[in-house]
Amino acid sequence: MSTLQGDLLHTVETGSISPGRRFWGYAALWASAAWLVASFLIQASHDLRWTEFGFATWRPVLYAYFIWAAVLCVTRVVIYGEQGKKALFVLPAALFVVSMVVFPLLFALWVGFSDWNLASPTGRQFNGIDNLRHMLADPFYFNALLNMVFYTLAIAVEYAIAFGLALLLNQEIVARKFWRVVFLMPLMLSPVAVGWMVGKSMLETRFGPVARLARWFGWENPSFFGDPLTAKITIMIMDAWTFIPFMMIMLLAGLQSLSREVLEAAEVDGATKWQRFWQVIFPLMLPVSVTAVMIRIIFKLKLADIIITVTSGGPGGATDSVTSFIYREYRDRSNVGYGTLLALVYLVIIVVGMTGLMNLTDRIVKRMTGRL
Repeated sequence: MSTLQGDLLHTVETGSISPGRRFWGYAALWASAAWLVASFLIQASHDLRWTEFGFATWRPVLYAYFIWAAVLCVTRVVIYGEQGKKALFVLPAALFVVSMVVFPLLFALWVGFSDWNLASPTGRQFNGIDNLRHMLADPFYFNALLNMVFYTLAIAVEYAIAFGLALLLNQEIVARKFWRVVFLMPLMLSPVAVGWMVGKSMLETRFGPVARLARWFGWENPSFFGDPLTAKITIMIMDAWTFIPFMMIMLLAGLQSLSREVLEAAEVDGATKWQRFWQVIFPLMLPVSVTAVMIRIIFKLKLADIIITVTSGGPGGATDSVTSFIYREYRDRSNVGYGTLLALVYLVIIVVGMTGLMNLTDRIVKRMTGRL
């Protein structure tokens, strides 16, 4: 048998890289970075009307970013050799995230501090913090934020109902698989379909079957969306009917994964059904419960479909969520700049609020599970 000679893998160590190779690697990297920064500054100055020279669109800046990203990946290997090859496992994904997340966010900031009404012939104009001042004096936006607090607090009731259904479907009841499918059916429907089927048809004031039933019980003029409080509760019920099955199925999966030995030991020790639930099942289910509630809060913070379909935020903005209010700023008023700023502020509120809530729930879960 012949013996193969040579470096089959051809690894390049950092110490074997020549100074000339490093120089050209850094030169290519800095040249591409300089072109990216220059193209960005040129286009930004042109959009701010500081200079007449500029590109027609931001597409050349995007091309400059792609060139810089490709040069960055290549020069990692040119400059660092084998260590640079390791970086290529992560670097393309990181650059893709930057292009798909960071750039749109920066562009949203750019748009948020400008006066850009699609109906205006002047186009987009930078207006500093005028949109922020408008937001602070906008009672409808703060009303939408308060509505979101109301809608989010209702998740506690949804969680209790979902937990009860999960406990029921975890028991040995007749046709258990059938009832599991039946309770999951609302989750299979689109919120828009629920809005039309329930809000526009069943709850219709004159001919809807629910309205007729309400008249039969003595409600002379049933109007589910005429009174602000009634409209909020109705929207909340419709949204809950759609998403309670989601929490139910997660809690049911958690109940089925509980250790039977622990539950049997509690029963042998003489614990009642309530004691077994409150002192054993509920603490063990806390991680699953927190996950289900957190995901539900995320879905709730995006609530818009049912509101837009059924009430369009009425009466008088009483049922508006932040998302539906921002949607109407875009659709009805064509106010892109102000709507974008509202969305950015809402994003900051969500990030700060969810971070604080997750830290709080993490402490509570550790405290309660530590007692077991």
